[in-house]
Amino acid sequence: MASVLVKLVGAYVNALSYVSKSYAANMALALFSKPRKGKITEAQATFLETSTKEKLHYQSKEIMTYQWPGNKETVILVHGWESNSGRWKPLVNHLKKEGYNIIALDAPAHGNSRGNVFNALLYSEFIHVVAKKFNPNIIIGHSVGGMATVFFQNKYQLKSIEKLVLLGAPSDFKDILKRYTDMLGYNERVINELNTLIEHRFGAPPESFSTAISCKTITPEGLIIHDENDDIIPYDDAIRIKNSFKNSKLITTQGLGHSLNHKTVTLYISEFIED
Repeated sequence: MASVLVKLVGAYVNALSYVSKSYAANMALALFSKPRKGKITEAQATFLETSTKEKLHYQSKEIMTYQWPGNKETVILVHGWESNSGRWKPLVNHLKKEGYNIIALDAPAHGNSRGNVFNALLYSEFIHVVAKKFNPNIIIGHSVGGMATVFFQNKYQLKSIEKLVLLGAPSDFKDILKRYTDMLGYNERVINELNTLIEHRFGAPPESFSTAISCKTITPEGLIIHDENDDIIPYDDAIRIKNSFKNSKLITTQGLGHSLNHKTVTLYISEFIED
């Protein structure tokens, strides 16, 4: 049923493109940019109540942050698409025992952060606001949170950051976009106009927004963890990132999926940031 609805939406946008390509492309981008999930569950809310909450701001947008204080290095946790800071519970509990000062933030239009629109560039600005306040030594990003983390560090080159961890991170925005347009079955009129709209709105074509390309300027030590059978972000993305990220190592998992929310991964991360 869900796949039928997706195709119906795609067919509707395709039909609109024969009336107005611009209107159809704007609708396609709005659909792409609006998360449908990511709200905090009751169990996640209970966990997040163990933190100290603070609201920060980027322009008029509200950023919710959560802190679990510690005496060791400061770690910022950056979740992925249609998720929220509650996903970090196992890792937070482990790092708390180790004494780290832990900060998590909710992405634009996710969790307790306000808004209706999400993209990795906006997320990178959220990360910058949080990083300026807390001066982290380590950032751990999952999925598009990893991509946004790299965009942030590429742009701002924060000197305090010593280590980055990328979990199931995508390499190239153009590939994410293609998976979206393929899923909706958009025609060439919509696709071409969508590419033009993205370049106009964000100042560069889709192929310019690349984790792998942005990694070339990054100097902190990196750990990339990716599951061989990730069905959301292909494993080849991890290879491309590794080949560009000078001072990094890649750990390949099997059977942990895209979430990588597993004690094995927690131990890999702990070992890396302790070293």
